[in-house]
Amino acid sequence: MNQTETIDYKHGTTYAITVTALMTAVTCILAPLSIPIGPVPISLTNLAIYISLYLLGWKRGTISYLIYLLIGLVGIPVFSGFTGGPAGGYIIGFIAMAIIAGLVIDHFHQPWLQLIGMIVGTIICYVLGTAWFCFEAKSTVSGALSICVFPFIPGDLIKMIIAMLIGPAIKKRLR
Repeated sequence: MNQTETIDYKHGTTYAITVTALMTAVTCILAPLSIPIGPVPISLTNLAIYISLYLLGWKRGTISYLIYLLIGLVGIPVFSGFTGGPAGGYIIGFIAMAIIAGLVIDHFHQPWLQLIGMIVGTIICYVLGTAWFCFEAKSTVSGALSICVFPFIPGDLIKMIIAMLIGPAIKKRLR
């Protein structure tokens, strides 16, 4: 039994649904806050996802993100820069990131393994987003990497570490 199941049995389905909705709301609040540095802005979307994974586990954390994604796809301005509507590859890539990082966070409790899980999930997100960007912008892979990936690596690593520090602490308080 993983930690998410423990929370569900202790608090029940209503609690799990409430925390899932709360983390969807947190993502809707944090994700639009962005710094435009080029075609892809710096946002707090992945930080919200990482924290959701610690609090909810991979299944509900991914569901929380999917609900956020659907809210944005119908046009509500919850994406970076307070936009909504059609989504790009990085936003779609966050689904794979949530699943991969969440599975590792759920099954391995050593922080260094959790960090590796978040890094691998983020790399998959980068690959999907970069491929989408190359197609849409008719860009070369090296050009896309230089403006859509490399500038984001340090900040994304910092977000992972922040999530590793506060995610378990918040989860402990919620218990």
